[in-house]
Amino acid sequence: MALNNPAFRNEAFSSQGAVAAAQDVSAQQLDEIYNRPSAPVQGEVMTVENTIQKTVFAFAVLLAGAAVGWLTAPALPFLWIGAGLVGFVLALVNIFRKQPSAVLVLAYSAAQGVFVGGISAFYEAQFQGIVLQAVIATLVVVGVTLALFASGKIRASKRATKIFLIAMIGYAAFSVVNIFIMIFGGANGNPWGLRGDFEIFGIPLGVVLGVFVVILAAYSLVLDFDFIQKGANNKAPAKYGWTGAFGIMVTVIWLYLELLRMLAIARN
Repeated sequence: MALNNPAFRNEAFSSQGAVAAAQDVSAQQLDEIYNRPSAPVQGEVMTVENTIQKTVFAFAVLLAGAAVGWLTAPALPFLWIGAGLVGFVLALVNIFRKQPSAVLVLAYSAAQGVFVGGISAFYEAQFQGIVLQAVIATLVVVGVTLALFASGKIRASKRATKIFLIAMIGYAAFSVVNIFIMIFGGANGNPWGLRGDFEIFGIPLGVVLGVFVVILAAYSLVLDFDFIQKGANNKAPAKYGWTGAFGIMVTVIWLYLELLRMLAIARN
């Protein structure tokens, strides 16, 4: 029997041992034990499921805003341009805010939705069918990246993340320089600036950069998925699911806009 086990003959497993152990616990330690916060219940922790729900809701708000931007773009072009500026400010607020806010994430979704809808209508007016192509390409990239991450074939690493950050800084610097060149007419009047004025082996620079950005966006998605997975495994507070949803939204919007521009340059 278990009681015959020598291990259970130890003083700690006897009634006398239990009393002695209890006497060694001070009143202060007992107070700390009773005042210690209990483990959060399932609804209060971050899970993959509730993060997906938050992400889907945020994208629903984005699509509603996109419908407004699409329908009003011809008559109110400044609406979607202003929404883009508001969305940029809200993105910075969400990034630098210490605690995630569902209201701010959804406000960002609405503003960016109006901007995405308006700029999509602008591109569609010049290149018929380009929006559908960009949407399909975006869904393919997101789907493939998610499948590879879920299967364990691709993971975030410190080395890859360092390379990603360096590449992002370089791309951001190029984009700023290109904007100034476009403003001051230093690209022979090309509407795309250096992206359309230069070619690499007969391929417009904008197309080559577009492929490069798609790879960057795919790895950015890996970082977003990794954040959600770690948050769920570590039982982070549920509110951080909004951080995961916000990260995915920023990446997907960026990917979609870059694909729109790359397809437009390719058609030219």
